[in-house]
Amino acid sequence: MTFDDFKLHPDLMKGIRDMGYTTPTPIQEQAIPVIMEGKDLIGNAQTGTGKTAAFVVPMIHRFADNPGHTRALVLVPTRELAVQIDENVLGLAYHTGVKTAAVYGGVHMELQERAMQGGATIIAATPGRLLDHYKYGNWKFDNLEVLVMDEADRMLDMGFMPDIQAIIAKLPNKPRQTLLFSATMPEPIVKLAQKLMNNPVRIQVGRVTPPSAITQTFYLVSAPAKERLLKHLLEQPGMESVIVFSQTKIGADRLYHRLQKAGFESKVGVIHGGREQSHRDDVLAKFKSGALTILIATDAAACGIDIEGVSHVINYEVPWDAESYVHRIGRTARADAIGDAFTFVTPEEEEKIRDIEKMIGKEIPRLTVPGFEPTAAEISEAQRAGQRGGGGRGRSGGSHGGGHGRSSGGHGGGRGHGGGGGGGGHRRQGGGGSGGHGSGGGHGPSGGHRRHS
Repeated sequence: MTFDDFKLHPDLMKGIRDMGYTTPTPIQEQAIPVIMEGKDLIGNAQTGTGKTAAFVVPMIHRFADNPGHTRALVLVPTRELAVQIDENVLGLAYHTGVKTAAVYGGVHMELQERAMQGGATIIAATPGRLLDHYKYGNWKFDNLEVLVMDEADRMLDMGFMPDIQAIIAKLPNKPRQTLLFSATMPEPIVKLAQKLMNNPVRIQVGRVTPPSAITQTFYLVSAPAKERLLKHLLEQPGMESVIVFSQTKIGADRLYHRLQKAGFESKVGVIHGGREQSHRDDVLAKFKSGALTILIATDAAACGIDIEGVSHVINYEVPWDAESYVHRIGRTARADAIGDAFTFVTPEEEEKIRDIEKMIGKEIPRLTVPGFEPTAAEISEAQRAGQRGGGGRGRSGGSHGGGHGRSSGGHGGGRGHGGGGGGGGHRRQGGGGSGGHGSGGGHGPSGGHRRHS
């Protein structure tokens, strides 16, 4: 199937060709016809599979002959996602009269006010800033026909619901099409979303798991050794474009300053909600261009970032929930690319990683690096804490047994951590036998990285 099969507006097709789109992704193939029919829709697809174009394309087709004033509103959780959607509309609608505006906090309201009142057909907005504009009388949604909630699970499940309800209550009380798109959609969130929709069509493309092209690894590590392990990994060959996720803004800033002092000052940047928008835009531009090769980010700041060529994602802490894990590691292996996802796991976080494995339906290899592994005292304390909490079998981070050495450079393109000398590399302990064979060219010190089953 090609985009020609959708019978789209000729001027939109010019934009589609300009953008290099040829074959629709699965979510686009299924969602675009439904949206063109005017039906409400919940679209559930993995990160990096083209969700944005899945709703932007049919909206531009609908508005191409009569753009009008604010006919579609797209609610998003972050500034970056608003900008991404704005850029997608600009490219696809270039040959039409459809205009767009991105509305988000952290910048002056005047330019946004002019864009909103100057005839923008499609507005992508964060809920908080949109409500700010309402207070000043800057919005006008009399012609609204389509309401979209992108990254809907984030907005509905993480505190955005009151703002969304306030916005919906202020919109004209007339029929409209409502669309929800998200990488993950837990069932309670689906039920909540359905209250806002009229018999929505549910599209789920594949199981909600990370793309198979991502090589996932859990690094079992002592809590005090995490920073040293991060530096160790970043120094290895193949770490070409790396996003490091931190749980908090304070943690992100701390990592940023520590890496600067450790010799990465010309390579690392940081983005989070506490940074000025101009700073975030500058850092993202440098990361996309390759001027920076390490980006430290929080979940909120990274939501909506669509950057090709990210070779590695590193979770400095285990994410709060399994859905966040899928969101994070989906920043690598975009579309048909390949990538690595490393997650640092301290003994007390073992329960979280079992939840992740349960959701994605597979066991993820566990590695230790000599000199960074958890101590016996940490493992014992985590096991005692688990027993006090009603279970929790803290998995040992020991390095017993043999196993098969893994050559990490096997994905081609020089992306892996291969290239070193002999004698080990990443060792994944299979648990039973003795001996084993070392990988040719890992990035470990003598003895390499050991796998635990």
